[in-house]
Amino acid sequence: MKTIAIIPARGGSKRLPNKNILLLNGLPLIVHSILYAQKNNAIIDDVYVSTNDENIKTIALKYGVKVIDRPDNLSGDIEPTVSALKHVIETINEDIENVVLLQVTNPLRPENILIEAFAVYEKNQLDSLFSVTRNNQKFGRILEKKYIPFNYKIGQRSQDLEPLFFENGLLYISKASLILKETIISENAFPFEINHPFVLIDIDTQEDLEYAEYVANKYQIK
Repeated sequence: MKTIAIIPARGGSKRLPNKNILLLNGLPLIVHSILYAQKNNAIIDDVYVSTNDENIKTIALKYGVKVIDRPDNLSGDIEPTVSALKHVIETINEDIENVVLLQVTNPLRPENILIEAFAVYEKNQLDSLFSVTRNNQKFGRILEKKYIPFNYKIGQRSQDLEPLFFENGLLYISKASLILKETIISENAFPFEINHPFVLIDIDTQEDLEYAEYVANKYQIK
């Protein structure tokens, strides 16, 4: 049974037009995830791009991956990612066991993270795994114009905060059978911790893209 990577990349971004093909360190944004998947061919048998955009399709085909044409009814702003993944699995109609989801907006990933995460996924016979990062910020609510600390007490040091984590978007691994039930992260999903500067990159604005360019140059991403 196969393990495939799926890279959802619809067209029509409103906040950052043509986002998925804008250049980051000299390469279209989507290409960073394509190359990452291809470098991990010891795990990934095939790479699929799901898109409704001809320009994205052209770039993906140039880099030798397979493209699934996403229908318009699965390409809207509020359509969940899992619907695109499910569509790919149903369209290729092969015996797929595992799906690695790589999001275009998280283009930079530590080199060995997929190898390490997939080893945990297989060893523990998981149905899903996703990457998380520990939060080191102090959060609070504003209620009736009054600030109410949420995860700390006033005066508490940040290093003494209760451990809280956020879903960083770098990596998801799921059973294909789970995705066919329209779920990527199950109730028993394993939270795989990653602490790295790349986890702060999630590109939705021009400022995000410029920051990603700075980080890519700093870490000499080729």
